[in-house]
Amino acid sequence: QVLLMESGGGLVQAGGSLRLSCAASGSTFRIGPMGWYRQAPGKQRDLVATITGGGNTNYADSVQGRFTVSRDNAKNTVYLQMNSLKSEDTAVYYCNAKLAPSWHDAWGQGTQVTVSS
Repeated sequence: QVLLMESGGGLVQAGGSLRLSCAASGSTFRIGPMGWYRQAPGKQRDLVATITGGGNTNYADSVQGRFTVSRDNAKNTVYLQMNSLKSEDTAVYYCNAKLAPSWHDAWGQGTQVTVSS
């Protein structure tokens, strides 16, 4: 069992910044790639950014150059630094981890990010 706990969401003005954190606990030795997804009202959950244990990253086109994903393997924590936020970034942000051996998904409970224009 792996538990993921997000923090750092909130309300910010357009152009501002927020940093999300996600701490994993439990059977953390099973964790492979980690990342962030988001879901706006009435829309599907979409990938924002992912990062492997070795630090390889992948970003959605809509956040490339504005968001940075990082992880601290010693702390079993993944971060999402969000800069130059736009109103369209408003969503619930979910932390994700792929768990060995089958690489099934573990999800956090989500944290709300609201960007006011």
